[in-house]
Amino acid sequence: MALHKHHEVFSAKNASHLDTKFRRLLYRPDRLAERYVKPGDRVLDFGCGPGFFTREFAKRVGDNGLVIAADLQEEMLAILRGKLGPEGLLPRIKTHRCEPDSLALIPERDGQVDVAFAIFVVHEVPDREKLFREIAAMLVPGGLFFYSEPPFIVSGSEFRESLALAEKAGLRLVETRFFFVNRAAVLKNV
Repeated sequence: MALHKHHEVFSAKNASHLDTKFRRLLYRPDRLAERYVKPGDRVLDFGCGPGFFTREFAKRVGDNGLVIAADLQEEMLAILRGKLGPEGLLPRIKTHRCEPDSLALIPERDGQVDVAFAIFVVHEVPDREKLFREIAAMLVPGGLFFYSEPPFIVSGSEFRESLALAEKAGLRLVETRFFFVNRAAVLKNV
């Protein structure tokens, strides 16, 4: 396999670019949540940033579900709490600060997450294989992992390498698709 190009982490200083009306129309986080998240689910939103997708996941899980919003930058988590608190969604969300090389002891590690998302973020992770192992360990048997990357940052070969690493970690590829113009895959914990 080719050497993974570690990309720079998207700075919290630019968080306002991640949650706009235009992006909401473009990516339709409500439809993504509707397709993969059920009421009562426990969801991991890895690399949640300012909560662009987290908001819709929290609406969808309802009062009996939970969204674990995990991000490397405490500033992103603070923005998320500041935006989603007034919307009344924080009781459904647990924020968690990751380490640069690990999900860092999220209590829901052992088969307690129904669906995990890593949207436009895996290219920023130094050790993708470790990340995929950690996500696989968190998923319930049969749990889903939605993984997406922008093609203008992540090449097709790099995306395929990541999928091979995810499969090596115990996740089985269910489908590949385009999520708007981005490469995406759905994998299942076996």
